[in-house]
Amino acid sequence: MIPAGVAVAVVDADQSVRNRLAMQLGEAATTFGSVGELSSRLIGHPVVAVLGPSCAYGSELSAVEELVRTHREVAGVLLSEELSTALLQQAFRAGVRDVLGAPIDTAQLVAAVQRVAESLAASTPTGPIAGTLGDGELGRVMTVFSTKGGAGKSVLAVNLAVSLAQKSAKPVVLVDANLQFGDIAVMLKLAPQHTIVDAVSAIDKLDAQLLQSLLSVHESSGVLVLPAPLEPQYADQISAEDVVRIIDILKSFAGHVIVDTHTYLGEVVLGLIENSDDVVLVAGMDIPNIKNVKIGLHALRLLNVPPEKLHLVLNRANSKVKLEVAEVEKTLGIKAESLVPSDVVVPQSVNKGTPVVLAAPKSGVSKAIDEFAGRFVPADARR
Repeated sequence: MIPAGVAVAVVDADQSVRNRLAMQLGEAATTFGSVGELSSRLIGHPVVAVLGPSCAYGSELSAVEELVRTHREVAGVLLSEELSTALLQQAFRAGVRDVLGAPIDTAQLVAAVQRVAESLAASTPTGPIAGTLGDGELGRVMTVFSTKGGAGKSVLAVNLAVSLAQKSAKPVVLVDANLQFGDIAVMLKLAPQHTIVDAVSAIDKLDAQLLQSLLSVHESSGVLVLPAPLEPQYADQISAEDVVRIIDILKSFAGHVIVDTHTYLGEVVLGLIENSDDVVLVAGMDIPNIKNVKIGLHALRLLNVPPEKLHLVLNRANSKVKLEVAEVEKTLGIKAESLVPSDVVVPQSVNKGTPVVLAAPKSGVSKAIDEFAGRFVPADARR
């Protein structure tokens, strides 16, 4: 349902297109043949402008940018028959809130318009943005890092986010900053319309409202997700400054921001570690893994990362590999804060696309992750 006081306008040069879109949206939608015609009829009330494919190019897209710039009460949802990276960049730079493929089914269109309408209704030129914490408190940023692949870093990041979402009264956002080979969307069985590339493309205009419109929702848990690029080559377009800027905006309206990373200390990871409240180091119970974690810890200490910021999680801690937890802790010079046992429910849950804390909540793995997550949710912030 569209919030009271928010109008819906459909704009396209083709009358049949705008009539079809208006029918999909119901009686509340008013149609216009051009962006200029809509602009001339505005009277200051909030309007979600559903921009048909004719608005995706040339002078009409420029008119959209001018419309959004001069009328803060207008938010655009653009439909296009071709979704290229160049178009997404242009659209988001023009201030469009969401870009969707055309033709589009009614449920998806209505959901997109409703999401933008709710954000528009909850914001004022001077008031709080929809979804902010409302008390000036910033969310807690937790970067999940491992120095070796296969340690279970992404599994932990996903399940930590879901567990926090179950406990916290405030939104939880999961960011996939493994920019070349991120798996978060696959592990949550999401088919995202937008990724972190879209956020970076709109970085000059990015605010909380626009960023919220780019997040995917994991329906089973309520976790908001900003997925990694769909193609590895897009990683080169994303700088450490871009990622830190995105995280800063996310923590303005989220209670927790969980960031999954790649496995080397590049500029992006170092930027995240520096700007995080907590760094969760994930280590597996094997000699190469422990060796790499020790090197990583040494590097972080040289960079003056506060020791209280570091939280060691030993994954598959009950594996019979002739390594004792106490021996690992002594080697690393840091005590493990969580011991996650090995269990077949983990690969089973990954293959199903369901986080293990949801698929097997009574398992030892889920209990260990839930206990660890509980340390980061104050009593007054719980559900």
